[in-house]
Amino acid sequence: MIFRRSLVRELTLTAVGLFVVLTAILFTNLVLRLLARAAGGTVASEGILALLGFNAVFYLNVLLTVALFLTVLLVMTRWYRDSEMIVWFTAGRSLADWLKPILLFAAPFLAAIVALSLFLSPWAERRKLEFERQLESREEIALLAPGLFREFKRAKLVVFVESVNTFDGTIRNVFLRSTDEAKDETTVARIARLEEAANGDRFLVLEDGRRYEAKPGTLEYRMIEFERLGRRIEPAEARALPASRKAIPTADLFARDGNFERSELFWRLSVPLMALLLTLAAVPLGQVNPRMGRSFNLLAAAFIYMVYSNSLNVVQSLIAQGKVGFWTGLLVPHAAAALVVFLLFRHRMAVAGWRLRRPAPSAA
Repeated sequence: MIFRRSLVRELTLTAVGLFVVLTAILFTNLVLRLLARAAGGTVASEGILALLGFNAVFYLNVLLTVALFLTVLLVMTRWYRDSEMIVWFTAGRSLADWLKPILLFAAPFLAAIVALSLFLSPWAERRKLEFERQLESREEIALLAPGLFREFKRAKLVVFVESVNTFDGTIRNVFLRSTDEAKDETTVARIARLEEAANGDRFLVLEDGRRYEAKPGTLEYRMIEFERLGRRIEPAEARALPASRKAIPTADLFARDGNFERSELFWRLSVPLMALLLTLAAVPLGQVNPRMGRSFNLLAAAFIYMVYSNSLNVVQSLIAQGKVGFWTGLLVPHAAAALVVFLLFRHRMAVAGWRLRRPAPSAA
């Protein structure tokens, strides 16, 4: 009982620490990607936090899988390194006795991974796509990034702004270039603001600027100086949601027979199975062999995870191409992983049993 309480306490503390570190790495990666999209003008800056949350929920099942695997592995390695496993074995306990406390500790994680893989991750992907569509349906001027030229094909307009004051909404040093069959217009202004009329129409109001007009194919040219000029902002049309199998609800995937839908269902079912088998594999992999160094088991565990994860990606691709059946693809990689876990347990228990075998007393 003392061993189990100590084990659960150490597993909990290690899991919390690993989850914080892995979450920080995930958020850093997602923030950099979203900031790059915002700098390119494809995502409005005010939508970054919402998109960050949706993306984090989508990848959380894999993050929990890695955190659970590393937690058990690191705790087992520490117990072997500090000779606490010797005390465990000399007390008459075997390596298989670790399975019950490990599985009880892992049960909430596995339940969360199942819920994320089957329900929450598709919901987050669907909400992300809907939110991106809502951002696109807003005024395109909201996507302007200072220092970059942005083209609005629907309005046949190219816009450049030098800076945007987020406190009062003032835009400084604006360049507008519009082209149509009738005339070419180039407008520059020192200051611009967004204003809304009583009927709900929005206008980009330019102040202290010039407009240059020319007719294509002719020598006619005109320059107009203005103190205040308004340009109506046409609302962007909301595009249809892109076809993404990652956003399809799991219940709909069970009802469909397409190869792409089956491949996505395979992945959603495979993540919880991978989490369970990796958790079990971490118990024998935690043994430290002094002759091979303290980090050899960590390298072996990383290799097993990479092979397992990549094999699932390959099988998913084969299912999407129709080269492998759904049930065959679901059975073969996980059965192979279960066999590897069984062989690891058998080898470690045999080694532990040999180490603890005491020589028979000699006859007097």
